[in-house]
Amino acid sequence: MRLLKLILARDVSYEQLEAFFNKNPDVNKNRVFENGYVVELNNAIEGCFILDQVEEGIYWLKQLYITQSEAGKLPFLLEAILVLAKDRNAKSVYVHSHQPVVDLLLEALQFYPQTQSLSEEKYPVKGGSWWAYNVS
Repeated sequence: MRLLKLILARDVSYEQLEAFFNKNPDVNKNRVFENGYVVELNNAIEGCFILDQVEEGIYWLKQLYITQSEAGKLPFLLEAILVLAKDRNAKSVYVHSHQPVVDLLLEALQFYPQTQSLSEEKYPVKGGSWWAYNVS
């Protein structure tokens, strides 16, 4: 497998970020740049995500995106993100999924379905399903 690196978006050159965002207009580039990470594969940015701390030890994985050509690397990317969360002393990582295929992947990676959202009043989200992973 090619080398997968997680890099703070603000530590990547503006040119690299712009090239990625221009090819992937659905990504909220301002939010990713402010507090997100990019995913580098073979010296090219192929994805991004935000690992947002919402409470002490509780993180919300948002805006997870990987290019279609690298979609097969998504399980490896999620595992790398969980290692990053562990390095940040996370107790739990939450994900809000809108796609059945993502639900299957989360279940395979030992995420557990949640009956309610992370925090209804603070983080209202419509539709989809919530998943949590207990970081050991």
